[in-house]
Amino acid sequence: MQELSLNRLGQGRPIAYQLAPGDILGVYIEFILGDEESAPPVHFPEAGDQPPAIGYPIPVREDGTLALPLIDPLPVEGLTLEQATEKIRRVYVEKEILQRGKDKVIVTLMRRREYRVIVIREEGGGVDGVTKVGRGDVIDLPAYENDVLHALNETGGLPGLDAENEVLILRAGGNGAKYDQFVGAVLSSQCPCECPPIIGDAPNVTRIPIRYYPENVPAFGEKDVLLETGDIVYVRARETERYYTGGLLGGGEFMLPRDYDLDVIKAISVAGGSVGQGSTGIGSLTNGGGFGGGGNRGMTGGTIGPSKLIVIRKNECGQEIPIRVNLNKALYDPRERILVMPGDTLILQYTLSEEIANAALNAVGLNLLWQLFQDDN
Repeated sequence: MQELSLNRLGQGRPIAYQLAPGDILGVYIEFILGDEESAPPVHFPEAGDQPPAIGYPIPVREDGTLALPLIDPLPVEGLTLEQATEKIRRVYVEKEILQRGKDKVIVTLMRRREYRVIVIREEGGGVDGVTKVGRGDVIDLPAYENDVLHALNETGGLPGLDAENEVLILRAGGNGAKYDQFVGAVLSSQCPCECPPIIGDAPNVTRIPIRYYPENVPAFGEKDVLLETGDIVYVRARETERYYTGGLLGGGEFMLPRDYDLDVIKAISVAGGSVGQGSTGIGSLTNGGGFGGGGNRGMTGGTIGPSKLIVIRKNECGQEIPIRVNLNKALYDPRERILVMPGDTLILQYTLSEEIANAALNAVGLNLLWQLFQDDN
């Protein structure tokens, strides 16, 4: 899988700041908000990337207007500070409240609007023994930083290796109860002999991939990563992406890697087993008949390694399908090395001929040991 370009998770900044509801402006209008004998108030914002603001605090209301003395509410949404300054000056002059030459108006940005979002992260963050946590943060993102990139950066960075390859955005205002009722009705009407129906996401869910296959480049745009007040950013853990082992490998449970594929050969190695013939078998005749040999966890005796692997896999309908893999062929033929999928169970076994050969090697080894014992006595 390929890493997604990080700049796709963020948004571009406009050349000039555009006003919108939630912004607080510093406004000074000579003779209306302040007088010529006193200096206008100066506000030093806490954010280091903003210059000092001059004037009295006036918020941009929910309808995108400014409430100023002696005039009707003035629409300013989408305007820059310079455009808003000129518009205020023009309205006061046209209504003859101010005279030309005595129409000093100053408009500055006192505080940027913010968007309050919730970020829920389930990944363990690389902590040993922890596969899922329930961490939630409520953060306020200022304008032009209200995107997935800044939300992740504020809560620990990009998803860890134990997180899924995507970030979910649950948009505010979605009717979750109605969607749950719909899903419940569809699943309850399913016949036992039918495959589970494919149910799409709720209309208020947006999926943003973090990694992708080269043949399937994500097609989302900048609007998809923007966050509004009430949105939920959800990073899920990969706790279900595991495979299981049995037979000569012993019982085990292992996490699948996230960023690369794992075939059966590598999966056996991860589980502590060995693949292929480690020796010719002659060494067992002088090294104790192969007692404790083999090298595979759970295997005793013999020097011929097992080559029969059964991969038990569920299909889309939940039916378990056994897939037989010849490990001797898999060593030389990549087509035999099937990829391990989440939920697979790998059962390693000896073939009948391998059992017989190992039994014969053990018998020969026991005879040699008995003869050595007789000679010593």
